[in-house]
Amino acid sequence: MHLFVGLGCRRGCPADTLGHLLEQTLKAHDLPLSAVAGLASIDLKHDEPGLQQLARRLKVPLLFFSATQLAAYEPRLSHRSAVAYQHSGCYGASESAALALAEHLAGPAQLRVTRTLLADASLALATTTGFGG
Repeated sequence: MHLFVGLGCRRGCPADTLGHLLEQTLKAHDLPLSAVAGLASIDLKHDEPGLQQLARRLKVPLLFFSATQLAAYEPRLSHRSAVAYQHSGCYGASESAALALAEHLAGPAQLRVTRTLLADASLALATTTGFGG
């Protein structure tokens, strides 16, 4: 199984917070860290050190998608945030990014774990049938 991680965060969110959220989520769903195939977020976060550091720690790719690209996933979100939309043009960065990453790398995807929150970060996990999901 491969897991595709979508992340959302406020500016300056540290890698340790993002990493803790990932570890906590994986543990809660009995999923292995070794299954993480990549990280993704909205392109507004391309310069976030915490995201970059986490990707380096995990030795996985980090991809960014525009609000326009993520908008295609809006009907499949478990939660739509009007506040997130006002700030980013996207109703849910973590779920949209997880789906976008999975489908970009491997094909049709579904959310394995919906939006999970911790402090200033959100995370969602997607899997694909074409990638051992």
